[in-house]
Amino acid sequence: MLRRLYGWTIELAETRYALLALAVVAFVESSVFPIPPDVLMIPMIIAAPRRAFLIAGVATVSSVVGGLFGYWIGYAMFDSIGRPVLEFYGKDAYFEAFALKYNEWGAWAVLIAGVTPFPYKVITILSGSTALSLPVFMVASVIARGLRFFVVAALLWKFGDPIRDFIERRLGLMFTLFVALLVGGFAVLKFI
Repeated sequence: MLRRLYGWTIELAETRYALLALAVVAFVESSVFPIPPDVLMIPMIIAAPRRAFLIAGVATVSSVVGGLFGYWIGYAMFDSIGRPVLEFYGKDAYFEAFALKYNEWGAWAVLIAGVTPFPYKVITILSGSTALSLPVFMVASVIARGLRFFVVAALLWKFGDPIRDFIERRLGLMFTLFVALLVGGFAVLKFI
């Protein structure tokens, strides 16, 4: 099923509705959809490198707005669905402690999930359910999603088709290493 969905998104990237499709995929991926917008973005930029940054901008804005929808799902649905389940199992007190700890580090969670292969949708919903500060969530989302999509766009714009294989296979790993080094650097500075 995922293979078929992947094939469909690649075909969509070649149509005149590609930007609209990218916006929809980026929006929905931030809350429920399993396929990342990069799957549409990469062939679109390869086909029209002069539009690379427009394409990255559409992906960024749509993803952040979709993240806001994911936040709303967590915020609005948690009281009606999540909390009763926690209360049934006697775990509601644990959630409050978790929410406090999450909100202390929530901006980092959003940043990390926004640039790495970790599902961003999980963090958007979790951020809403813990009532992470909305401005913190939005700023972290804009930075993370913008970094992710504009780096991909810049690499494709600069190096074209040869970089496509690297991006499709290894960029998630590179972003993960970058984030690990960034967080590790801040941890080292904290103890110096």
